[in-house]
Amino acid sequence: MTCRAAFARLSSSWFAADDPSGTADAGAVSHPASDHFDGKRFFNPHIVGREKGIGDVWRWMRERKPVKWPAWVENGNWPLPNPVPSDAISVTFIGHACFLIGIGGRWFITDPVYADRASPVPFAGPKRVRAPGLAFDDLPRLDGVLVSHNHYDHLDRAALRELDRRFQAPVVTSLGNRALIAACGPEVVTELDWWQSHPVGEVEITYVPAQHFAARGPFDRNATLWGGFVLRAQGRTVYFCGDSGYCPHFLEIGARFPGIDLSLLPIGAYEPRWFMRQMHMDPADAVQAHLDLGSRRSIGMHYGTFAGLTDEGIDDPVNALATARAAHGLGEADFGTLEVGRTRVV
Repeated sequence: MTCRAAFARLSSSWFAADDPSGTADAGAVSHPASDHFDGKRFFNPHIVGREKGIGDVWRWMRERKPVKWPAWVENGNWPLPNPVPSDAISVTFIGHACFLIGIGGRWFITDPVYADRASPVPFAGPKRVRAPGLAFDDLPRLDGVLVSHNHYDHLDRAALRELDRRFQAPVVTSLGNRALIAACGPEVVTELDWWQSHPVGEVEITYVPAQHFAARGPFDRNATLWGGFVLRAQGRTVYFCGDSGYCPHFLEIGARFPGIDLSLLPIGAYEPRWFMRQMHMDPADAVQAHLDLGSRRSIGMHYGTFAGLTDEGIDDPVNALATARAAHGLGEADFGTLEVGRTRVV
């Protein structure tokens, strides 16, 4: 692998050459200091010692032995999602961390990434091996777009531009991402800090903590915030994790939002563990997070879409999830996965 290809391959999650408008000026950041912001950069309060850095990235690139993925996987032919009663939840897996969520009679899309590569460049980086489960033309009229953080496998500028052209839906995101997202077209972009809430119609959206990081370029690491979303309406609650390593945040989220009906939790991009553990859960971690949250049901995500993002095989997360939930006496109805393009109503 050439240095250029290796550099681009890491663009979605560790170290990236940025698109022209994507690099944040850390010196321009202005947020109040907190238990996760030191006045210049955001940080993870539960990590003791050094977070993984560029030296660890290059070690991974030198030593990695990724399991080969198929070049392409065809999705099943599933019915399109239908409107559901306002006191029900509908969730359609579009792929990776992208879901269509129906709650409170409203439609939301999470971390919409439709790009062929989760990368700032079209010639290298993690490559999509399956089509999005819903084409743009198949989406219902959206009421909101949720962007958890700015990594390339979670924030796709072209997709945001297309969604704005079609729906002009408001965007809810984390601190620091307004300028990047507004440059894609959306006029209403709301930034939230951890535990802050914002209403979209009758749906209350709360931005909640995760253990992760943010960067779109070599000089903006942790200049913007990362996290997940809790959506509540009509007595129903959905939690979308975004991306996270296992940490005490899950217990706190479960305590603040008792009786979560559905959690969408990452189960992929976890190998090798020495490198990924701080920032990405494996299926065993995800099952523990499910228990910490007190979630009635969970669905796995963040797997099986982009080859090159991680070293495990395409089916390894699903197989490891089955082993992990069995170890806790859980069934597939408690914590399973959803085929790309398939809808489940809770």
